[in-house]
Amino acid sequence: MTRFPLNVIGGKIGKDRLNDSRETSDTYLLQNPETLHPSRTFGATMSSFDCPQLTREEILDILTTAGIAATDSDLKKPTAGFVHRLYSDLLAVLGVPDAEDPGQVEFDDLEQLEYPPDRLDRDEKWFQLMSVYNMIREVLGRIRCPLQFTVYDLVKPENRRTEFFIGSIANFYLHKDSKMEMVKGIIEDTTCLVERLNELETEKSKLDAEIAECNAAREIESPVVQELEAKWEELHQTIASLNSQQNSLRATLSNLKEKAGEIDMEISKSEFDMIQSREENANLHSMIVQSPDKLQKAIEEKRSTREEARNAERLAMQAFQDKTLVLEVYSKTSKKLSKHYSQMQAIHEQMNSAKSIEKELKALKAKLSDDGVTDKSLAATMMERRGKVQAKSVSNPFSAQQLAELRKQLEKERKMKFEDADKELHSKKLEVESRKRDLEERQMKVEAVLGEADAINSKINLSYETGAAKVQALDQKCTELVEQFERYQSSLGDVLKGYGRKPAY
Repeated sequence: MTRFPLNVIGGKIGKDRLNDSRETSDTYLLQNPETLHPSRTFGATMSSFDCPQLTREEILDILTTAGIAATDSDLKKPTAGFVHRLYSDLLAVLGVPDAEDPGQVEFDDLEQLEYPPDRLDRDEKWFQLMSVYNMIREVLGRIRCPLQFTVYDLVKPENRRTEFFIGSIANFYLHKDSKMEMVKGIIEDTTCLVERLNELETEKSKLDAEIAECNAAREIESPVVQELEAKWEELHQTIASLNSQQNSLRATLSNLKEKAGEIDMEISKSEFDMIQSREENANLHSMIVQSPDKLQKAIEEKRSTREEARNAERLAMQAFQDKTLVLEVYSKTSKKLSKHYSQMQAIHEQMNSAKSIEKELKALKAKLSDDGVTDKSLAATMMERRGKVQAKSVSNPFSAQQLAELRKQLEKERKMKFEDADKELHSKKLEVESRKRDLEERQMKVEAVLGEADAINSKINLSYETGAAKVQALDQKCTELVEQFERYQSSLGDVLKGYGRKPAY
C-alpha cells in the first residue's frame, strides 16, 4: 500500500512555494506578452491548435454548448468548489479516464488503523483534489498551455488565470469536436465496411452450408456414379462387339447379294431352258409317231432335266431359309442396338450433369477462397484504421492535412478494389461465354454423331427391307418355277399315257 508524506496528506504545502510558482509564471507572461494574445480561431476549424485568450462570453457559450452550468458571476469570483466542479465536468466532457491509480491510498485500511474520522475525510478530499490537479495539469501540458497550472489555482483561484485555463481547455474541446467531425466520414466508412464484413460472413456461412450439402450429395451419389461407370464400360465393350458383329453381318450381306445375283442368273438360265424344253416338247409331239426310240431318249432327257429342276428347287428353298435366318438375326441385332443406344444416351446425360455439378463445386470453392482472402484483408485494414483513429483521437489532435491524405488513401484503395472487382467480373463473364460456346460446339458435335447414327440405322433398315423384298421375289420365282415344272410334268405324263394307249401298227 502506497503511503503519502504527512505534509501532503494533511494538506501542508508551503505557501511560499505556491507564491514562488505563481510569481515565476507571471514573470514569464510579462516577459512574453504575445503568449496571451495568439491568433483567435474561436468557432472555426484550425489546422494547428493554439491557446487563445477567449472572452468570458465565449467561454460561457462553449460551456453551455458542452452542457456545463456556469454563470458570469462564477467566473468573476471563482471559488474552490466551483473550480473543482468545473474542472471535473470539463475532464468528463473531454473523455479523460477517471480510473483510480492502483497505488493510491486505501481509505478502508486507514479506518482499520483507527484514523480519526475528520482526518480521514480531509485526506480523502485532498486526494481527490490532487487527482483533479494531476489530470488538469496533464491536459494543459498536452495542449501546450504557456501558463503553469499549480495547486494554488484549485485552492485559491484567481479569475484571470481561471478564465485563461478554462478558455484553453474549452478551445481544445472545440478543436477536438471539429476534428471528430472531420473523422466522422472515416468512421461511417468503417461502419459500412463492418456491415459489409458481416454480410460476407453470412454469405460465407451460406456457401459453407451449400458446400457441405454438395459434398454430402456427392458422397451419397458416388456409388451410383461408380455403378454407372461400370455399366458404361460394359456398354462400351458391348458396342465394340456389336460393331464387329455388324461388320461381319455386312460381309455376310454382301455374300448373300452375290449369291442372289447368281441365283438370278440361274433362274434366267432355267427360264431359257424351260423355253427350250417347250420347243423340244412340241418337237416331241411331232416326232412321237415317227420314232419311238427318239421318244424314249427324249423322255430320259426330260427325266434328267426334272431331276436337275428338283435339285435347283431344293437349293432355292435352302437359300430362302438361310436368308430368313439372316433376316431374323438382323432384326434382333437392330433391336439390341437401339436399346443400347438409348442406354448410352441416358448415361451420357448423367455424365454431363455430374461434370456440370463438379464445375459448379470448383467455382464455389474458388469464390469462397477469394471471399476469405477479401474478408481477411478488409478485417486487417479495418482494425488498422480503427486503431489509428482511436490512438490519434485520445493522444494528439488530428491535422486537416493528415485527415485529407488519409481520406484520399482510403478512396484510392476503395477505387482500386472496385476496379479489381470489375476486372474479375469481366474475366468471369468472358470465361462463362467461352464455356458456353464450347458447350454449344460439343452439342453440335453430339447432334452430328446422333445424325450419323440415325443415318446408319436408316441404311440398316433399308438394307433389311431390300433384302426382305429380294427374298420375297426369289420366293415368288421359286414357286412359279415349281408350278411350271409341275404343269410340264403333268402334261408330259398325259402325253406318255396317251402314247401307251395307242395300238401298235
